[in-house]
Amino acid sequence: MLSDASRAFRQAFEPPFRAVFWKLLGFTLAVLLVVWIALQGLVASFVELPYPWLETVVSILTGVGAVFALSFLVAPISALFAGLFQDDIADIVEASDYPADRPGTALPFAPSVIQTLKFTGVVILGNIFALMMLLIPGLNLIAFFLVNGYLLGREFFEFAAMRFMPPDEAKRLRKARSGTVFMGGLIIAGLLAVPLLNLLTPIFATIFMLHLYKRVAAGRPI
Repeated sequence: MLSDASRAFRQAFEPPFRAVFWKLLGFTLAVLLVVWIALQGLVASFVELPYPWLETVVSILTGVGAVFALSFLVAPISALFAGLFQDDIADIVEASDYPADRPGTALPFAPSVIQTLKFTGVVILGNIFALMMLLIPGLNLIAFFLVNGYLLGREFFEFAAMRFMPPDEAKRLRKARSGTVFMGGLIIAGLLAVPLLNLLTPIFATIFMLHLYKRVAAGRPI
């Protein structure tokens, strides 16, 4: 598994994935801008500022607040972004690393959108729970890794499996290899916890779980 993770991390920086990364960066910056504008509007609607210099201070503070808020939105953003560009990433990996294998098939548009929105909602709820755990010293970091390890591992493994089998079979396979999938999810959560590098999470996780699925499907040692 660690060899697959290392391989996926190296591949995430290779030229074929750069176009996807720039889309991801633009998507993330757009979300940050929306959060910043929302915070600005919220402050302006409740606080009347008597001096212009206070407006500058508030603008800076809301910008910092937007960055802080985004740190808790990275996992949901990753889930949503994955649904938009995941198949593009998987196609590149399959063509370069598994050319002799049967190529995977992308989910039809409507089921793909429904699944993406459903999973994004679950990740948001999970991270709200993890955020609440920040109030309990010693449990905050554990909650972050457990919640995101489980949710992201499940999402990205099932995505890889569903390119080659029906959704019900993909879920059964994921449950049958739940320990392996969860450990893989913890590795993804580890990258998610590193500032800046966490922008690569959707790309890395898609590549990594595709390699892991191929290993599981072939019956090779983990």
